[in-house]
Amino acid sequence: MTELLTETVVQEPHRIRGLEMPWNRVMGSTEAPARAARALGPWHPQEFMAECVETVPEAGGMMTFVFRRCDGAPLAFRAGQYVNIAFPVNGEDQDPVDRSYSISSSPTEPWTFSITVKRDSSGLVSPWVHENVKPGTVLDMLGPVGAFHLPDADRRARYLFLAAGAGITPIMSMLRTIHSLPGTADVVVLYHGAEAGGFAFDRELAYIASVDSRVKVFYSLGDRSKPEGWAGLSGRLTAAMIDEVAPDANGRQVYACGPEGYLNTASELLQKVGVDDTSIYMEFFSGDRQTLLEYQAEIALATDIAEEIAEEIADSAEDYFESQPSAFGLYEPGYDADGTLKATGLPLETVDPDAPAAGHSSATEPAAATPDASSFDTVGTGSLTLSFMRTGINVLIDPDEHILGVAQRAGVRIGANCKEGMCGSCKVVKLSGEVEMNHQGGIRAREITAGKFLPCCSTALTDMVIDA
Repeated sequence: MTELLTETVVQEPHRIRGLEMPWNRVMGSTEAPARAARALGPWHPQEFMAECVETVPEAGGMMTFVFRRCDGAPLAFRAGQYVNIAFPVNGEDQDPVDRSYSISSSPTEPWTFSITVKRDSSGLVSPWVHENVKPGTVLDMLGPVGAFHLPDADRRARYLFLAAGAGITPIMSMLRTIHSLPGTADVVVLYHGAEAGGFAFDRELAYIASVDSRVKVFYSLGDRSKPEGWAGLSGRLTAAMIDEVAPDANGRQVYACGPEGYLNTASELLQKVGVDDTSIYMEFFSGDRQTLLEYQAEIALATDIAEEIAEEIADSAEDYFESQPSAFGLYEPGYDADGTLKATGLPLETVDPDAPAAGHSSATEPAAATPDASSFDTVGTGSLTLSFMRTGINVLIDPDEHILGVAQRAGVRIGANCKEGMCGSCKVVKLSGEVEMNHQGGIRAREITAGKFLPCCSTALTDMVIDA
């Protein structure tokens, strides 16, 4: 006997107004249960070790890597932020190469977190990541960092998400977050890709759009030819395309991420359809957009309060963990004024104070000759002098100029990628002198203590001697 299926009317859920992140009310609460949840508040960037626990192949040459913190703590972040990761691409005995990757998972599931990396065959880091990072791999991280994120509370919650290629990564974090939260929202996603089978997260996006009436997802193949059976849009981003998917774009908050050319085009088109600059948020890894200024202000603030936060953690750690309900069974890491202590340390060894330090010459060995900077050629104009000891040149610079550009124009070979203090690829050592550095997560506190700095986002305060 065949059972007949009858069509039923699906009613819309009744929801509270707007969206509110789960940590928003905790921040101002003094109640004991709320104190237990404060670990989920995205307070300030931290340095931590994280272990890969899963890898998930994605379409479009991308791979998702799922991590958990080695100290057992959750990673508290805002949807859209990124982490800076040190990858030992040249071996464990060489300096790591830093790269920043957006978090693709939702902060509402903080016990693990994910990054999604697109493989670039001509790149240095992404091929190494795809081939070498596997479950069990432990990496050094700094984060969360970034001003490109959803607000902690939004009474209207009407969004237009624009993504191209790997730019879907932070957008996916935002979409997953909204889908996991109660509340009214109206979300339109417009996702540009290179080929029909190259849209990362396409099955999950289709699922979310099918079960969450607050979300609509549109795909476009850019300027590629449209294959047979393709039901999506085609063509590059245009004002007409924005009007088609979101005719009320001027009443939405717009979050866009993708290649710089795509974002420059999006910025112009959004203005044409009436979206105010104050409603546009873009994830740029180069350029001079307002978001970069927000990044710099955020990192500067974090630097100013770093010592205060470390002392606060050290003073309050014992009280904090005693306040946790015993049913939580939380792992309780040790703390000191520098932050979290590792669970195990190096074995103690007896050291002969008269023995020469490893890697250093003994008293009977001749010391290596130090070049005399006064003999170097001097180029450029400015009130301060940068002496580059490896290159053998003095470069004059003004205090308001970033060191990297001036050095490269003078012929000093310093690698650089983002040029905004995010990736850490231009990291060098200053042998003497002082700088003002406004980085965006591309360097760690211990590296700064060791004399390293990022010339791309640094200006000289004094004459300097640099190991480059």
